[in-house]
This record gives sequence, structure tokens and C-alpha cells, in this order.
Amino acid sequence: MMYGGGHVWWMLVVAVLVVVPFWRICQKAGLPGALSLLALIPLVNLGFLYLLAFTRWPIEERGRTPE
Repeated sequence: MMYGGGHVWWMLVVAVLVVVPFWRICQKAGLPGALSLLALIPLVNLGFLYLLAFTRWPIEERGRTPE
């Protein structure tokens, strides 16, 4: 039985699929993209979602409202 042989690749693929969009969202929110790595930590990722949801984004600073 091969422990983790195939599972490691799937975990890396899922990590990339999660981190890349979060990286872009962080940049658009005016936050460092590296914060997107927090999305990989269980329970911390929930707090991170709340941070993104309630942080003032640059679009709000310009006086426009999100669509």
C-alpha cells in the first residue's frame, strides 16, 4: 500500500486551485497576496473570509459601490 503517493498530488492541485483565486482577491482588496496562504489553514480560512468580506476595498475608497 502506497501511503500518500497519489493523494499528495491531489492535495497540491487543490491547494493551487484555492490559493490562486484568493491571491487575486487579496490583491484587488489591497492586501498582500501572500495572505492567501491562510486559506489553507482550517478554521483560520473562515476568519480570513470574514476579513475579506468586511475590509474596505480600494473601490470603496474611490466612492463607487460594488456591483
